[in-house]
Amino acid sequence: MIEILTPAEVERGRATGALVADILQTLRERAVPGTNLLDLDRWAREMIVAAGAVSCYVDYAPSFGRGPFGHYICTSVNDGVLHGLPHDYALVDGDLLSLDLAVSLDGIVADSAISFLVGQARPAADVAMIDATQRALAAGIAAARPGARIGDLAHAMGTVLIEAGFRVNTDFGGHGVGSTMHQDPHVPNSGRPGRGYTLRPGLLLALEPWVMADTDELVTDADGWTLRSATGCRTAHSEHTIAITADGAEILTLPTRR
Repeated sequence: MIEILTPAEVERGRATGALVADILQTLRERAVPGTNLLDLDRWAREMIVAAGAVSCYVDYAPSFGRGPFGHYICTSVNDGVLHGLPHDYALVDGDLLSLDLAVSLDGIVADSAISFLVGQARPAADVAMIDATQRALAAGIAAARPGARIGDLAHAMGTVLIEAGFRVNTDFGGHGVGSTMHQDPHVPNSGRPGRGYTLRPGLLLALEPWVMADTDELVTDADGWTLRSATGCRTAHSEHTIAITADGAEILTLPTRR
């Protein structure tokens, strides 16, 4: 299903996106050495409920997971890159943490992810990898406009990632959002320009480039959810929800405070 939202629905999406971004920013500030992943999940729940929003994850039970997910945020650490199931783990200095959050507010979903280093450690390779996903995300957004095709966005993101020296897994990528979290079209993180669905104003897309330091192969953790690098290498993931507008793309998942 591909939804084209009305201007009123896009406006509601702006509120959802701001909520998602503000929650992620708050959790990033609280994610210090000693913070437990279960505390991050609890704080996410408290902020979602206080805003009158609904988690997209608690009852999420796709074919590839061991569902329902049962938590409010994905917390992927170090070699974990996607769908990280919160568990009893206290962060330590130098952990590379990815937080992925999707909520629905007033019937419209927004989805965003951030990766960052915990504490004071700043390994150059990790900083460069996170930066590559952020630059790829920016390139995908820059390519998004009415009349562009999904392949144009995929090509823009993949070019940045590949030129940065990463191999790209296209099994999991971006997707449409609207009244539900995962919709068509699928947006791979690499592809050929000029192909795929043609973008129209009112389309909401979650773009999410992610990479692993030395592989493009994933393995599933024993929890049935967390996807990790097959080699145990570090990983990074960046995501924004955007709205296609008459003259380009608007990022909906920006925090209201910088």
